[in-house]
Amino acid sequence: MFVSVALDPGSEERARELADLLAQYGFEKVQRGLWESGLVHPSSLERLKHDIDRLTDAYDRIRIFQYPVDGTLVISSLRDKKWRRLIARPSA
Repeated sequence: MFVSVALDPGSEERARELADLLAQYGFEKVQRGLWESGLVHPSSLERLKHDIDRLTDAYDRIRIFQYPVDGTLVISSLRDKKWRRLIARPSA
């Protein structure tokens, strides 16, 4: 699965910690605050989300774009230490 992670960390220190974490998972930095990987297994993504939870606080904003998930685009957002999920389904 292709996964893109957009970071808006609350501090420079947190930005470095998140960058190191994403690099450990095999993500490549493609722009400032944007990381991508085309080879992410769903179980690795769940571990990554748990690791991100441990590193972040309420000031950090994270968006994870996943495709394909059952033929759809899924966007997971971390805001105020809560994950929210949006599933983009094609219109009928």
